[in-house]
Amino acid sequence: MIKQERAVRTREALIRAAAESFDQDGFTVASLTRISSRAGVSSGALHFHFASKAALADAVEEAAVVVLRALTHDAGRPGSSRLQHLVDATHRLAEALRDDVVLRAGFELSGEAARVPRTDLRVSWRDRVERQARRCEENGELREDVTVGRVVSAVVAATVGFEVLGVRNRAWLAPGTIAEFWRLLLPTLASDAVVARIRPEGTLRSAG
Repeated sequence: MIKQERAVRTREALIRAAAESFDQDGFTVASLTRISSRAGVSSGALHFHFASKAALADAVEEAAVVVLRALTHDAGRPGSSRLQHLVDATHRLAEALRDDVVLRAGFELSGEAARVPRTDLRVSWRDRVERQARRCEENGELREDVTVGRVVSAVVAATVGFEVLGVRNRAWLAPGTIAEFWRLLLPTLASDAVVARIRPEGTLRSAG
């Protein structure tokens, strides 16, 4: 049991160390030697858990997807606004991209030209936005002339753009940036009555 727990801790340490290296140096430049050193384990221990740097990258992406799922989890409260939930999800995403290196590295790996991602975080995010946009439509929160596809295109293009730009300048991921985006977009998506009920700054304490 103790050995099993130690193995889990070692694997988690390696995934985090790999995420930090990929985030700082990029997948191509990051070295297994540096990753094992950062994790505080031997090269042998690294290779016991992961056969290659590509396998480590796959594990980082898988761990990032778990984080993404938690960020976009829908509690499904009766009567809750689907559009507000989408706004809140983008604030959660931006906050996590600022603070969670595993999620940030997972997204960065999705745009890495040197490898084909096993789990594309940007595609996963798009799927979640589409699911929520369809619920907005079903809930009657979108204008009649607004399609789900238009919502998805606008939200994904903007948020992935913020993610890419945020790598160099975290101001792109600031709560105010996300709120201003929604202030501009919301009137084109929903009626005045619906927009009046939505908080562009989000309903999360951390997004205020």
